[in-house]
Amino acid sequence: MGKYIPYIAGTLLVAAVIVLFVTGGSNKRKKFDERVTLRRQDKIPYGTYASFKNLKHIFPNANVYVSRQEPGYWDSLSLYDDKQAYISISYDFNADESEMKRLLRFAEKGNDVFISARELSYSVEKMITQADNENDIREYFRNTLHYDLSDTLTISLLDPPYAGGYKEYRYPGKRLIGFFSKLNEATTDILGNDEGGTPYFIHLRVGKGNFFVHLAPLTFSNYFVLHKNNIDYYEKVLSVIDPDVTKVVWDEYYLYKRSESNRNAEKKSWLTVLFRYPALKAALLTAIITLLVYMLMGIRRKQRYIPVVTQPRNDSLDFVKTIGRLYYDKGDHKNLCRKMGAYFLEHVRNRYKLPTGTLDENFISQLRFKSGLDEAEIRGIVSFIKYLDDAPAIKSDALTDFHKQLESFYKKA
Repeated sequence: MGKYIPYIAGTLLVAAVIVLFVTGGSNKRKKFDERVTLRRQDKIPYGTYASFKNLKHIFPNANVYVSRQEPGYWDSLSLYDDKQAYISISYDFNADESEMKRLLRFAEKGNDVFISARELSYSVEKMITQADNENDIREYFRNTLHYDLSDTLTISLLDPPYAGGYKEYRYPGKRLIGFFSKLNEATTDILGNDEGGTPYFIHLRVGKGNFFVHLAPLTFSNYFVLHKNNIDYYEKVLSVIDPDVTKVVWDEYYLYKRSESNRNAEKKSWLTVLFRYPALKAALLTAIITLLVYMLMGIRRKQRYIPVVTQPRNDSLDFVKTIGRLYYDKGDHKNLCRKMGAYFLEHVRNRYKLPTGTLDENFISQLRFKSGLDEAEIRGIVSFIKYLDDAPAIKSDALTDFHKQLESFYKKA
């Protein structure tokens, strides 16, 4: 059977190439990629590669980070510092109540939160409107959605706060935008309107910081930003964030956090999505057939491999080293030297069975005899241990020398 495997594999490979050529060759023209990903690494029309790369131009003095962690549990931002900015670009900003509370607490400390999404979760809407009645909240928000590529998106920024007078920005791509039907003018500033004069971009003051809600996420897509002079819109929109921020986080948590309904729908239809493309369908079927042939040929019993047994690790020594680093970082050199000396004496007691109560000439002589080391090296270690009792403080140089003496003893003895 083994001699036929190359012929069978070659036949399957040729068949796969023919199928892929036939199914993919008919579509010679490159199609417009209509996927809306809003991911920073995507250079397709509706990715956000250009917007992310230009953050350093908008905030030249800030460190730019990427996070996929839940709000409040960032590695790069702090809930207790100011001069920080949080930017989230997603289709659905479905934050729950606890996540929203942490974002508001983050803004209250003197930070900026910028959210751009077509849809907001009920918890977000409730905290922004400060309303308890669902009907009142829904009256506050109104959303509209168009997927027609021939349609255009036209929006504008208001003066003030944006200088330069009224100016419209548009592009011939997808229209993916929401808007607010009514606002509390006492607590909300309108920053931008759509072509019908309805607000889609607002600002709320939260403690010492700011909370911006922007309902047109495709304005941060590559297609919109790079269309004609729309980079001016991108720069003006982000100019509301404090230019003196020291940290900026581009959040991707809500790009990957999907609602329960979306997850259930995906579980039911993922195979259908894969089989929607003829070339991918042919490749998958070829891979499945090849796998089945391989399994049928490999049914014969095979010898079990011998597992690799790793040597047990000395965790106690790692623990001692870790504690030593902690003392060293604190600058408590004398205490660290005492711990090192105690560990040395414990080593002598366990290995050489020598009493360490009295560190006299007899102890030095016996340790030299049993360890085989020079008397001068042992005497230097013992003298330093006895010196620690009366020393007011130990400098880092002395700590380093003592560590070298002990390491030399452990290696030679």
